[in-house]
Amino acid sequence: MRLYCLRFSTNVERVAMALAHKGLAVESIWIEPDDRSPVERISSQRLVPVLDEDGHVVYDSTAILGYLEERYPDPPLYPRDEAQRAQIDVYIDWFNRVCKRPPNELEAELLAGGTDQQLLEQLGAWMARNLDFHEGLLAGRGYLFGADFSAADCAAFPFLKYALVREPEDDELFHRILDEHQSVAGRPRLEAWIRRVDELPRA
Repeated sequence: MRLYCLRFSTNVERVAMALAHKGLAVESIWIEPDDRSPVERISSQRLVPVLDEDGHVVYDSTAILGYLEERYPDPPLYPRDEAQRAQIDVYIDWFNRVCKRPPNELEAELLAGGTDQQLLEQLGAWMARNLDFHEGLLAGRGYLFGADFSAADCAAFPFLKYALVREPEDDELFHRILDEHQSVAGRPRLEAWIRRVDELPRA
């Protein structure tokens, strides 16, 4: 099993956490940001992560999480109960479509010159509301959907962790936005969850 990776990639970290949770051995193939040719050769697209298991290629972090669960169901990342599984699927879809939208739009605005101050403030406020949603979601829970680590935690942690810390050498604009517009101040459950999940292994 090979995983094509890019340093500091939030989507790669999603998969690295899932692989470690399931105890799966993987060879990490590290690529450079300005040379995506290894990824393009194997998957016909430029984004990471890409998982190659004996010639079976899967890309997109969410798709890889689902693939790993299907191939290696124990220990699980999704509940066996159909309704509870659907809840996590809905959450991950919401996170990808809603929670990730404001920082993506902030990045696009800043790259375009960042002159619309009102838009920047609105997007920053939206990110703060998303943190409040997660603070509420963690009430009485160790992880996002209960007592057990799940695919929901894999999906959210690499993005929400920037509310607490960013590695000094990580200078990517998108990550600086996550750092500057997210905070655990007044969100003790979120802070405890970030610290708890950060202690888990990565593949």
